[in-house]
Amino acid sequence: MKYLGLAYWNPEKFAAMAPEDVQALVSQCPPLDEKMQATGKMLVSASLAEPKDWVSLRPRGGKPQMTDGPYTEAKEMVGGMFIIEADSRDEALRLASMHPAATLGEAGGWGVELIPLDFFLG
Repeated sequence: MKYLGLAYWNPEKFAAMAPEDVQALVSQCPPLDEKMQATGKMLVSASLAEPKDWVSLRPRGGKPQMTDGPYTEAKEMVGGMFIIEADSRDEALRLASMHPAATLGEAGGWGVELIPLDFFLG
């Protein structure tokens, strides 16, 4: 079974952090990412650009309409994503728990949402 992991952050909380605290936090991420990659179960891992660079497409009158920025208003934003393959839900939870947003960044509002994929074309 494949699972999508969405890594969340809270821009307001993150902005309130001192720059040296942000750097200390971010510097802890590569070893955790490497540990997760070493399992051989991670199929995709990516960080997303700043929300100011996002574009939303929604159907309007049978054609896509583009707007700048995230479509939804939320306190938390998706900052990264990953796809893992696991033999069970328990294994998926164990793997997702290795992601930096699941173990670090409480002050920045970090967190991970794990979603089973019903369909995956890859």
